[in-house]
Amino acid sequence: MLTGHKKQGGQAVLKRLILGIAVALGTVTLLPATAVAQEEATEKVSDTLEEVIVTATRREENIMDVPISVTAISGEELADFGIFDVTFIEQMSPNTTLKVSRGTNTTLTAFIRGVGQQDPVPGFESGVGMYLDDVYLNRPQAAVMDIYDVERIEVLRGPQGTLYGRNTIGGAIKYVTKRLNPDDYVATAKFSLGTHQMVDLQFSGSAPLTDTFRVGASVVSFNRDGFGENVYLDGLENYNKDVTGVRFSAEWEPTEDLFVRFGFDYVDDDSDPRQGHRLVPAAVSGNPVLDDVFDTESGLNNPTQSVEATGYSLTAQWNASDLLTVKNILAYRDDETWTPIDFDSLPVADLDVPAIYENNQFSEELQFLFSADKWNGIAGFYYLDADASTEFDVILDQLGDLFGLPGYNAYTAGDVNTKTWSIYGDFTYNITDQWSMNLGGRYTSDKRTSTVLRQTKIYGTSPTFGGIAIPIATTSDFNGTETFTKFTPRVSVDYTPNDDQLLYVSYSEGFKGGGFDPRGQSSLAPDIDGDGTVSEDEVFDFMKFDPETVKTWELGWKTTAFQDRMTSKIAVFFSDYTDVQVPGSIGYDTDGDGVNDTFVGITSNAGKAKINGVEWEGQAILADDLGRTGSQLLFGWAVGYIDADYKEYIDVFGEDVADERVFQNTPKWTATGRFNYSMPAKLLGRPGTLTAITSISYRDDTSQFEVENPYLDQEAYTIWDLSLIWAHDDGHWSAGIHGKNLTNKEYKVAGYFFPNLGLENNITAFYGNPRQIWGTVQYNWF
Repeated sequence: MLTGHKKQGGQAVLKRLILGIAVALGTVTLLPATAVAQEEATEKVSDTLEEVIVTATRREENIMDVPISVTAISGEELADFGIFDVTFIEQMSPNTTLKVSRGTNTTLTAFIRGVGQQDPVPGFESGVGMYLDDVYLNRPQAAVMDIYDVERIEVLRGPQGTLYGRNTIGGAIKYVTKRLNPDDYVATAKFSLGTHQMVDLQFSGSAPLTDTFRVGASVVSFNRDGFGENVYLDGLENYNKDVTGVRFSAEWEPTEDLFVRFGFDYVDDDSDPRQGHRLVPAAVSGNPVLDDVFDTESGLNNPTQSVEATGYSLTAQWNASDLLTVKNILAYRDDETWTPIDFDSLPVADLDVPAIYENNQFSEELQFLFSADKWNGIAGFYYLDADASTEFDVILDQLGDLFGLPGYNAYTAGDVNTKTWSIYGDFTYNITDQWSMNLGGRYTSDKRTSTVLRQTKIYGTSPTFGGIAIPIATTSDFNGTETFTKFTPRVSVDYTPNDDQLLYVSYSEGFKGGGFDPRGQSSLAPDIDGDGTVSEDEVFDFMKFDPETVKTWELGWKTTAFQDRMTSKIAVFFSDYTDVQVPGSIGYDTDGDGVNDTFVGITSNAGKAKINGVEWEGQAILADDLGRTGSQLLFGWAVGYIDADYKEYIDVFGEDVADERVFQNTPKWTATGRFNYSMPAKLLGRPGTLTAITSISYRDDTSQFEVENPYLDQEAYTIWDLSLIWAHDDGHWSAGIHGKNLTNKEYKVAGYFFPNLGLENNITAFYGNPRQIWGTVQYNWF
């Protein structure tokens, strides 16, 4: 058993951090005021905030001029803050939840302004769109992207449809990788070493092969021991990391008006399975609750945990004239996940789920971007052909033994094909120098074709997972197709009283198509017309769920003040959320003996809700030359408030239980404040800049599901992070020490609640990362 990383006292770890900082500072010479004035290599700190350029509206604009609620974090900021992967972005964007899905290492659960999806099974689309270099990722598997070779990440809040390929109702997250250097050979090597035996290696480089053609690549290896261990299966860790990633790009620019880029990305995640921590003792076997929340005693390790994802894209942009630019984005992606999900987290097979997810997608997007003196805009066509399939067993050995059914297995295989196309447009007309109006719209057609096969088996696992299980009954054999269409508009009015202020009001609609419950059991379909027979139409309606829509009003005010030393972005929004899709699973007794022997999908369009809130982001230069010439102190903040309330919620029994339901993964308050202090300093005689960054992030009470759960819901908590970075003035060397969750706060991010499925009272939780401390050294060749 691996125990070397465990049970370290908080004081000991903090002492290590202080010692590391002291050692670093011991080699740092703080330049006196006179030396700073004389040191030619030391660059003068800017006395104004840097302009942030984003492409939220599909064209490059200053973020302060964009009438959309958007957060942008540059690649340099991400590195300085010590951001590992996209889930940490939730600390920097208000009213945003990003987390690793329960029982997985790389599946993403995303919510923005109360809208999202935490069920990774095919058939359910995310309410938040994830984009990698303008390519929409159709499935959440392998979407917890690590941060490397990144130019910036943008978080767009609210419905997105008139500007983006795929219609998303909650918002969008854009992961933008770096463009290649067109003129010089450049390379970067980065090495990180930290607690939990963390060893990360990153290497990237690019080379211009001709005046018009260049290539570049990045190779990374992220490795870390587990935060906990599997105390039953020796050699397996829990919450460890073993990831290899590769990115390659080639850019061709034969003229100043034509640009073509080919991109390739590959991820191989061989981390051990992430299993849950039981919150209650086992009811039958008697296993107690483990002391360490990151430990598990799961007995399931079939199949071997693995995640592999590959993507290809070809982007071409032609500046046809001063008026017109044509852009085309062609892409193909696929991923495969093999995972042993142990719902009971026990050595016994009380509720074991070996599973496989396979996804592939082809997308084509053609855009026409227009720009003139008084108006600009975009018109586009988008097409997506995506297939998502899953196959899993539900092994209930203990229950089978109780009823003389050896190796009892509730098996499910589902496949969902999505063919969607849309046309969209978004145009802005400048009425005067101060007033402008925006009109946009999108027509979407989503065609879903779904198959669901559910069987009762005996003798253990299915052949897919190396077993010999045989079916003894079929409870679902469904095949259905439906097309969902919708037109969604957007309109806004902008007012710029001067160069430093933007006020806007907008109305937008979002639409997410319906589908078929991939875990639905067609044999449960009711005889609605009472004729004594359940017809195919009644089965079809039982398995189907309808689209959901969001209608949002937003008022925004963006301002730059104090001679470009402060920026502020305030947005107030009011949303009507209707036909809310609520997927879920419940234990079900198939033979009427009073014991649940499987779980079935129950997906409903629960009703309607109102979601209102406020977001305030900004940053300010508080002081220059604070304690030392050439120094600077900045403060940044992001505050979100949301009031999400169901006005109608019809449960499976036809009752309105809105007063008993809450919004999942939507804390009422989120807030982050960070101080950034930089000053000239020499390291080993080399002139550079020393920067200290500290941040506090707060998240209010959070419910994991629509029904409040005292076991799994997370009370409000605060995270403290700290970074110390030194960068050489010539841009070659940099080094840093980073600490995350320094108070070692314990907090839940997900869980399973199946007390009535199986015999062991199965309630398990998954937790956010504990305290992590690491150092980084980077060298840039150019």
